[in-house]
Amino acid sequence: MKYKLKSLILPLLCSLTAPVIVNAETEITGLVNIDLQVFTSDALSPEQHDNYLSMAIEPEIYHELENGNTALFKPFGRIDQHDENRSHADIRELYWQTVTDDYELRIGISKVYWGSTESQHLVDIINQTDLVESFDGEEKLGQPMIKLSFEKDWGNLDLFVLPYFRERIFAGAEGRLRPELIVDDSLTQYESSDEENNIDIALRFFKTIEDWDIGLSYFDGTSRNPNLIPTFNTSSELVLVPFYAQIQQIGLDVTGTVEDWIWKAEIIGRKSNNDTYTALTAGYEYTFYGIYETATDLGIVNEYLFDDRGDNAATPFQNDIMLGLRFSLNNEQSTEALIGFIIDADNQSQIFSIEASQRIGDDIKIELEARLFSNIDQNDITYNYRNDDHIKVGLSYFY
Repeated sequence: MKYKLKSLILPLLCSLTAPVIVNAETEITGLVNIDLQVFTSDALSPEQHDNYLSMAIEPEIYHELENGNTALFKPFGRIDQHDENRSHADIRELYWQTVTDDYELRIGISKVYWGSTESQHLVDIINQTDLVESFDGEEKLGQPMIKLSFEKDWGNLDLFVLPYFRERIFAGAEGRLRPELIVDDSLTQYESSDEENNIDIALRFFKTIEDWDIGLSYFDGTSRNPNLIPTFNTSSELVLVPFYAQIQQIGLDVTGTVEDWIWKAEIIGRKSNNDTYTALTAGYEYTFYGIYETATDLGIVNEYLFDDRGDNAATPFQNDIMLGLRFSLNNEQSTEALIGFIIDADNQSQIFSIEASQRIGDDIKIELEARLFSNIDQNDITYNYRNDDHIKVGLSYFY
């Protein structure tokens, strides 16, 4: 199993600053997952494969003390049939938390989610994306942090100190999906002289005003999204080298629930030494409840994705439209499905996706994910994935 030992040990040491827990009530849960990815087209590289079988485990140990202190330990590990980078381990969460009448304090490794929109999460910047787990960026690595929260009549305020940076994990030479050039993280570069030990800070103010939830956030530190720079390595091979810049980001996320409508928006302004830009994702979800006199709900999702850097954006979503349908059968098996379609308004590149899941009994869940890339323009970032249409079937056992 390949992973950077330092990236696990240092977060673990950070979490050990929490008080020792004794006489705790302990609850152990978790899941075991097996998934199979099948790619429908030949890979661009002869090193890559058509089928990938993997197995993952994610236990969770929760402790609760009588004085209100709690602790959580949630490790994660996956073994992949072919991709050595997807065979990885991580500490998703390992923290101590105390809650008083005046504040809430969390110390250790944790995950924090900010955002409201469906197609992408612009403001969600605390945790690094676990790219080998999920192409859509939904899965995150654990982040060492000190989090201090206040819940007052005037709103909620979260303050963060982030003492250690987690590098993004990219697919290896045999993995899919990946750029045509291999990402060589052994040559990773940082703008900060402190590299991964740069101390980042962040804060978020959150308030509910009638039917609207409003979040205002600020981040100052190492960008979670690296620039990939073509470079010749020591073997004279052309590879991509991650470069992590220092950035400042202001974010606004808004969610409004008005009868059967949910209005959503995320806006960021980001500044670095070489770049300043604004990006937006905004739209709505309208739900038809109990269609055809059944228990099934149907939601219609529509969002617009914008980045004012245009063709220079380090994202495929600089002028795109997302359309989606969300089905919820509201049955005993919790059957759900989300069908999404994103089209680039400039070059008509298209991404089609399906995510569906259903429980089998009380302990087993089956999940289906499919993603298709169509009419991809050669100047679009997703051109790297033009042959990577795939279907993934996963089976998880919860205990």
